[in-house]
Amino acid sequence: MTAPKMKLKKGDKVVVLAGRDKGKRGEILKMIPADGKALVQGVNLVKRHQKPGQQGPGGIESKEAPIRLSNIAIEDPKDGKPTRIGFKFLKDGRKVRVARRSGEVIDV
Repeated sequence: MTAPKMKLKKGDKVVVLAGRDKGKRGEILKMIPADGKALVQGVNLVKRHQKPGQQGPGGIESKEAPIRLSNIAIEDPKDGKPTRIGFKFLKDGRKVRVARRSGEVIDV
């Protein structure tokens, strides 16, 4: 299986479209292009039991697990609703991402 084209980037504000966290919003912390997944802040939290060691005390910690890219969409900069992404060339020749919903430029 080939990796899908990455239209999202680290730092983008996204909305979850499907799953138990549907409707939640967060920022992309890390992209995992090989698996077509991303880590989103505060979304898809799982509990991990940590043994005490040199790094610190043990206990149950909560952390983000990767979520499929098909289940998230970028927030429209204009109204905050989920939107798809297109590409456009500016007058100065730069290629930028554009929100399909409003036509607003995402990359500044």
